[in-house]
Amino acid sequence: MLTRQLTNLAKQNFRSLATTATKRQSAAELKSEGGGSDEGLPLGINFNLTEDQQEYLDLAEQFTKNEIIPVAAHYDKTGEYPWPVLNKAHETGLMNLHIPQEYGGMGLGTLDGCMITEKLAYGCTGISTAIEANGLGSMPIMIAGNHEQKKKYLTRLIEEPLMCAYGVTEPGAGSDVSGVKTKCEKKGHDWVINGQKMWITNGGVANFYFVLARSNPDPKCPASKAFTGFIVDADTPGVTPGRKEINMGQRASDTRGITFEDVVVPKENVLIGEGAGFKVAMGAFDKTRPPVAAGACGIAQRALDEATKYATERKAFGVPIVNHQAVAFMLADMAIGVEAARLCYQKAGWQADNGIRNTLMASISKCFAGDIANKSASDAVQIFGGNGFNTDYPVEKLMRDAKIYQIYEGTAQIQRIIISREWLGLAKQKFGL
Repeated sequence: MLTRQLTNLAKQNFRSLATTATKRQSAAELKSEGGGSDEGLPLGINFNLTEDQQEYLDLAEQFTKNEIIPVAAHYDKTGEYPWPVLNKAHETGLMNLHIPQEYGGMGLGTLDGCMITEKLAYGCTGISTAIEANGLGSMPIMIAGNHEQKKKYLTRLIEEPLMCAYGVTEPGAGSDVSGVKTKCEKKGHDWVINGQKMWITNGGVANFYFVLARSNPDPKCPASKAFTGFIVDADTPGVTPGRKEINMGQRASDTRGITFEDVVVPKENVLIGEGAGFKVAMGAFDKTRPPVAAGACGIAQRALDEATKYATERKAFGVPIVNHQAVAFMLADMAIGVEAARLCYQKAGWQADNGIRNTLMASISKCFAGDIANKSASDAVQIFGGNGFNTDYPVEKLMRDAKIYQIYEGTAQIQRIIISREWLGLAKQKFGL
């Protein structure tokens, strides 16, 4: 009954939300094409949600409350992939919101997607990561695919509850993407891929992958020209997913290594062209790091809420522990972090939607929110005391789940490298250095 009601609500909001997103996209295109100054762009700072945004966030919050939170502990303990939840999310209209209307999707902007992601992550970041991985896996097609590629692969994500994955990381190449060893060789009109990927989210359940492979064997060739990006169907002969990894947290997410052995990929599945893969792979992050930050913000908010409720109920020295300054100040610091992290991802998402280069803010939001998620979860465990260290209480899972936010989609250290590089570039322009 609930799923049917949510689905009907999603369908009611489809047209108005999609129209809003189209207007926003048109404004961004106008600015990027140099059509006037800021004509068509929203002016002034405004934190009010539109009626459509509020309805969709209410939908996501209700879904999280009724469909995710009740089963989160089960999937954490068993490590099962949460297909029932994902099927309901797809049916309800809470997956693949970024896909354009032309290919059957909602065409929502990055900011709208981020706010929805925060709501879902509040319930379980393992489940929300499984959902969000579709955004990362399909983003290279979104930003670099031609019409035929988009129609073939993006449309199928709307028609069925299918998953996809982003295949870049390798056993010896994580943060150092230029160290990717997977090779591709052109043979006639096709390409042949050989190599191994590692830590691929949705790796064992994906319908297709984005795969980055080295097409220029010259070690002196710059990364910007050395790699080619491919769309690889999961059922292609030679594609072999490894065992599901048992991770510290986010166990509902399916993480595996993928082996590619003489995998033949048609030229039609090359994104842009030979040598453009690195640009495509890195370009996706400006769109996907803000949603990752939003997920981290969701877990931080959950930690703050759980700690607050517990602190008002648990007594020590005759009074609720929230009355002790040591605990109250911890809650205050958590609240500061959550609010600041939310503002960061919102700005990064807003920039992406309005055609403004957001590399700096995307990395700031991802780095800061990841750190805040870990601090908030750790502080929540501390406030729970001995109970926080026990699996019967929710915060120990939050602490385990939070750690990955400082690692995947670029470690906290890599984000700081990007931030320093971007900031110094701005400083040179500002101060004429």
